[in-house]
Amino acid sequence: MAASPACVDVVVVGAGLAGLTAARELVRAGRSVVVVEGRDRVGGRTLNATVAGAHVDLGGTFVGPTQREVLALADELGLAASPTYDEGANLVRWRGRTREYKGMIPFPIGPRALLGVGWAQWRYERLARAVPPGAPWTAKRAEELDGQTLASWLKKIRAGSGARELMTLVARLTWACEPEEVSLLHALHYTAAAGGMDALYTTAGGAQDRHFHLGAQTLSTRLADALPEGSVVLERPARKIEWSPDGAVVRSHSFQVSAKAVVVAVAPQHRADIRFAPQLPLAHRQLPSRWPQGTITKAYAVYETPFWREAGLSGQSLSDIGPIEATFDASPSDGSRGVLLGFAGGDNSRAFERLPDQERKRQALAAFAALFGERALAPVGYLDQRWSAEEFSQGGPTAAVPPGAWTRYGPTLAEPVGPIHWAGTETANRWTGFLDGAVSSGKRAAADVLAKLG
Repeated sequence: MAASPACVDVVVVGAGLAGLTAARELVRAGRSVVVVEGRDRVGGRTLNATVAGAHVDLGGTFVGPTQREVLALADELGLAASPTYDEGANLVRWRGRTREYKGMIPFPIGPRALLGVGWAQWRYERLARAVPPGAPWTAKRAEELDGQTLASWLKKIRAGSGARELMTLVARLTWACEPEEVSLLHALHYTAAAGGMDALYTTAGGAQDRHFHLGAQTLSTRLADALPEGSVVLERPARKIEWSPDGAVVRSHSFQVSAKAVVVAVAPQHRADIRFAPQLPLAHRQLPSRWPQGTITKAYAVYETPFWREAGLSGQSLSDIGPIEATFDASPSDGSRGVLLGFAGGDNSRAFERLPDQERKRQALAAFAALFGERALAPVGYLDQRWSAEEFSQGGPTAAVPPGAWTRYGPTLAEPVGPIHWAGTETANRWTGFLDGAVSSGKRAAADVLAKLG
């Protein structure tokens, strides 16, 4: 790799999908760019791996038909997406019983509980439709909605136990936290930015519609490969940014580069890892501690065949018993291997991640077996990913934003400070928290920089 220049037009901090998209747009516009990354790889919160000959996505995985930005990028990069297996019945393990169901809501939870769930969902979606994507602090009842948690709202509307238990699963799997940790306004905005609960939680036609058979990280590796030689510098975390109205200097251990503008493309929580001189305005300094990442774990078990299909099962499930709370069939499209993907989030993930390696494997396989039978206990390969253990992630793929944060700090989330601009899926107006949000945020940050540079 060629040596990186000491002075460029723009420095991008973070070689995830948002940062590399921004770099690509800037290079296309004729600007010189250097991307600095603390990890020894590109891809941020996406990561490819192979287990027993099967590909697995350890980070961001799924895309849906309305996620147009990431799908358009994938087309340009020649990266094909495969449909997520969705044939057959889903399973729900609920209050000691395992039953089959179809659709988004597990109907076999009982008619009374189902009625309560439907009523709570109707009220929730009605509120979400009134929240403007990208600017939730401007909603008419923003202060009221942001002053309570998802849990306190469920209590306020006297939601039944079925609705509360299901929304606990939703919180753990969506924001990687408990319902009492996340702002109601954040939950509503997340839903609105996805286009509603159907788009967010269904498989066919929804957010889990398909996945990249070569892995989502391949988006970033191909973006990086297309940049000019020497543009991406790995294992150089940005530790300090000295800035003035005329430009900035980004410093790492034994590396520094000056630029006319900087795009910081890391999760809001990790902005605190960078020292700014002079200090950022007060709201920008306080924001990282008010925008924490959730905690989620992904577990993969690989089998000779997707044996659950023989029983007419889709491989998708929900469970009210941890540590695995949801599963998907992540098998290769040719069926050459059977792959079960399991998620643990919130308190379940925090407890699961503290366990030794072999105990995590034992508990994950036991959870798979409780749903799909004894054959799930004998995989040919197993791997789990603890994102909170990663130095430059320290949490789940999405933020668990607490009450008060959106109305106090939301306007500063993507607001430039001098030559410093912000990117990352958390700053997106649509599909925030997803791969699509990362791509659109990178484009928006690059456009802002180009407009400022003229």
